[in-house]
Amino acid sequence: MIRVTEKQVRETISMPEAMDLVERMLLRLAAGRAVNHPRRRVAMDSRTLLHYMAGGDNENGLVGIKVYASNPAVGAPDFRVLLFDSNTAQLLAEIEANILGQIRTGAASGVATRHLARPDASRVAIFGSGFQAETQLEAVSCARKLEQARVFSRKAERRHAFAERMSDRLSLSVTATQSPEEALDGADIVITVTNSRSPVFPGRLLRPGTHINAAGSNHVLRREIDGDAVRMASLIAVDSMEQAQMEAGDLTQAEKDGVFDWADACELHDVLAGNCNGRTGVEQITLFESQGLAVEDIAMADFLYRKLR
Repeated sequence: MIRVTEKQVRETISMPEAMDLVERMLLRLAAGRAVNHPRRRVAMDSRTLLHYMAGGDNENGLVGIKVYASNPAVGAPDFRVLLFDSNTAQLLAEIEANILGQIRTGAASGVATRHLARPDASRVAIFGSGFQAETQLEAVSCARKLEQARVFSRKAERRHAFAERMSDRLSLSVTATQSPEEALDGADIVITVTNSRSPVFPGRLLRPGTHINAAGSNHVLRREIDGDAVRMASLIAVDSMEQAQMEAGDLTQAEKDGVFDWADACELHDVLAGNCNGRTGVEQITLFESQGLAVEDIAMADFLYRKLR
């Protein structure tokens, strides 16, 4: 059994590699060769939540779990992935997984962008400037040749720092804006990665042909995009229908508002496998709702184990 540190994760896996791993795992889901169990939570009187999600990869003979705890006072400081051999039941690896989760969440949006955004999409609006926002923008920059990105978040100092940091990191023009409307102006791809409980931009301002990656909401009480944005999207892809119905506040609240029906959504892995239509026109607005899948963590853990053992 090996133990893998955050430093090793950061040094070992690149975003293009992560995107390819996530895409291959999604194709296994579509083929019935992988099994995913949605996130579950144990609630304590202290307001601490224990979160756990599990899955298995029959192609490579692996099964694993990601587990972490969160508390409003400290956030979620410590993620772990445990990877087992599904044939021998041996524990193969214990992996520090804060960075692993950051990379795989970005990678999933990158895969969605690769398959759902217009081929000529080059301008990004990103809402949120935290830990997860970095890999969201990085992954989208791997999926499309970007000309510019604009960022808006609640705190001016954080969005300006993000713009400066990501401009250097990606050799891309990233600018901080003073309003959501300014960020959206001319955007072909919109990324939301916040913990907001209310929509972060007016959906009516979306341009025809826009692709949206909604990656921040994983609770029914959180909502990053409004009913207009959901209603205008003619293609809505989720990473897991079961998990989205439990956690995707953007969609559960749109359903309550009468502007969305789950029968109109599909799973991203079925788009990749050709079981559902992807983008069918340049004017189409597409939406990917990302909750994050345990099998994506397992794909990353498998790669790290093979590299580092």
